[in-house]
Amino acid sequence: MSVLNVLVVDDEPAIRELLRATLQAEGHGVHEADGVREGERLAANRRIDLFLIDLGLPDGDGVELVRRIRAWTNRPILVLSARAQEHQKVEALDAGADDYLTKPFGVAELHARIRVALRHAGITPGHTRHLALGELTVDLDARQLRRGDAPVHLTATQWRLLEVLARHAGRVLTTRQLLREVWGPAHAEQSHYLRIYVRQLRQKIEPDPQQPQHLLTEIGVGYRLVTGTAD
Repeated sequence: MSVLNVLVVDDEPAIRELLRATLQAEGHGVHEADGVREGERLAANRRIDLFLIDLGLPDGDGVELVRRIRAWTNRPILVLSARAQEHQKVEALDAGADDYLTKPFGVAELHARIRVALRHAGITPGHTRHLALGELTVDLDARQLRRGDAPVHLTATQWRLLEVLARHAGRVLTTRQLLREVWGPAHAEQSHYLRIYVRQLRQKIEPDPQQPQHLLTEIGVGYRLVTGTAD
């Protein structure tokens, strides 16, 4: 499984090629868009962990795309742009970007900025965090659920739901928040998706799915994952 799913929005093929090569070399999955419209479509319909967005796009301003994405997710957004004036950087950061990298940039600096953004967002490849669910362990670094040393099979969507709940363990997440984070904003009103996958996930993690101890329903609000810290 890829470490991260990254969306690159840039209209320069050479930049997209560079980013694709360097990100895939680190094991990440990469989605690409060359404009605001396609970037917003992919953001809404793919599970994205990190956004890399250019500002000078042919069909709109990347700042507005940053603002729209930030309205529904806290996943890190890095702006990559040739615009170097201070007020342009401030505008992008005020819109919700986590960092701003001016073109041309070096690959080493890019990876360093990505590491910082991921660390601030609590997404830290290379630093293992384990959460206990009874006899099961949620390994957020390896993106895996295990019983002892044996992996428990989850579909990509089941894992994504568990991951979002685990990253906010102990907190109540609303139905709308979970739909946006797991399926994207285009599905924010389709609560039947969530009910189906909560039922499936309980079959995997609960000793008795009919009397859940870990994935709890907060009636009229959403769901909460109760875990322990394994390490």
